[in-house]
Amino acid sequence: MAERRLSPEEKALWGHLSRSVRPIRQLAPASPLASQIKSVPTPIKANPYPLPPLSAPNAPTKRRPADMLDGTWERQIRRGLLSPDIAIDLHGHSLATAHALLGRTLAGALASSARVVLVVTGKARPAGEGHAAGRRGAIRAEIGHWLETGPHAPFIASVRRAHQRHGGDGALYVILRRPGR
Repeated sequence: MAERRLSPEEKALWGHLSRSVRPIRQLAPASPLASQIKSVPTPIKANPYPLPPLSAPNAPTKRRPADMLDGTWERQIRRGLLSPDIAIDLHGHSLATAHALLGRTLAGALASSARVVLVVTGKARPAGEGHAAGRRGAIRAEIGHWLETGPHAPFIASVRRAHQRHGGDGALYVILRRPGR
């Protein structure tokens, strides 16, 4: 491609621009070896993909809630002697608000070192109301998934059906792990 000559206007602009430019001052004196090095190769990353973040040292590993607890817990649940530290009722909430409320409640329970959270979800819908027999409500259907996949899942020791005096089939005990375990 042939070079084009500058017009008189462009020459004037270029002259004005070149007079306004100041050289960058050198921050450190050049070493004697710097003149001998012609070019420094840019380092090549061995793995161009970032590594996954390390987990916090005190964060528990991903563990599944236990199906059975020790004998003392089992007797307390069976006899209705378990006393929930915190209780929430998710009746009348949409899925989004129920999910958010559950998350906030579990976070608060962990912050206050509570061990047992009673979550009232509601019982299965009876047949004859236009629904199939035994079909659960939307919140009841999602609660297990929320507890398994939520940010508080590693802190849950067990999820159990509540005793009849706390709601029976319409409620759950969420038993949290002791801090540090």
